[in-house]
Amino acid sequence: MVYTPTSKRYDNMIYNRCGRSGLLLPAISLGLWQNFGSVDNFENAEQILCRAFDRGITHFDLANNYGPLPGTAEENFGKILKKNFIGNLRDELVISTKAGYLMWPGPYGDGGSRKYLLSSLDQSLKRMQLDYVDIFYSHRPDADTPVEETMMALDTAVRSGKALYAGISSYNPEQTRVAVKILEKLGTPCLIHQPKYSMFERWVENGLLDVLEETALGCIAFSPLAQGMLTDKYLHGIPENSRASKPEASLKLTDITEERLQQVRSLNEIARQRNQSLAQMAIAWLLKDKRITSVLIGASSVQQLHDNIDSLNHTSFKPDELTLIEKILKN
Repeated sequence: MVYTPTSKRYDNMIYNRCGRSGLLLPAISLGLWQNFGSVDNFENAEQILCRAFDRGITHFDLANNYGPLPGTAEENFGKILKKNFIGNLRDELVISTKAGYLMWPGPYGDGGSRKYLLSSLDQSLKRMQLDYVDIFYSHRPDADTPVEETMMALDTAVRSGKALYAGISSYNPEQTRVAVKILEKLGTPCLIHQPKYSMFERWVENGLLDVLEETALGCIAFSPLAQGMLTDKYLHGIPENSRASKPEASLKLTDITEERLQQVRSLNEIARQRNQSLAQMAIAWLLKDKRITSVLIGASSVQQLHDNIDSLNHTSFKPDELTLIEKILKN
């Protein structure tokens, strides 16, 4: 059956301008870090992507090593696009990918070198069956590669037409300043920064958000739910099928301390009083800062996708709510 997107897909989504650029991003974007690889159910992934577009999510975020296995999230995404997003629908999407972490063996499959980044971009385009991506990121800074070389690779990607915009991820404030200046001189402005940011991961507040505001970069926050801790999954311990129970998981059992669980329970009570789930409140909490262009969510089911998007129904906070949240987070 051919997928036909709803004509009302843009009616309820919020779109924010990305820095000073002409590009608008949905307040909630969908990341394919988990649940879209070769070990996952293809039909489920297909349904999530189609329903996301129906709800106004136009931005899909990938990286060369997303899976598992590495590369298979891009492969599956390409198959889903080719099957479902036919005609001119590609022009209604913002698709991003990244390179910077280990992808293939040998000295040229990791880091920030021009050799690795541009080879990786070519491979990503083949896997996704695309002529170009909208945003190509340096996934992380590389201390062994001059930042000038990494930024020149991003500039080349844009000038070649294989990417429309350049972005960086996980750069600290000073690294961000340097990268932005280099790209400006090259004539390819940096569009966006993608940092890890949540109630439990707040390093961006120690200077990075100020730098992004000064340099007019967009900001898209990843891991807004702290790998699932900012949900109701762990209110009563660690479920058997949770992310933390899996050996390959990014969330480790050692992260889930009794102190952390008590914070989760206290935050959940505030969310309950707001008539939100904890996950919805955690997403709304990030979007309260106007420097945040978009929040990058994951989804393992269509229902989870809808629940997270519904966080946009209530994004304002009373001063006493914010005060209480801060008190809980500092304990």
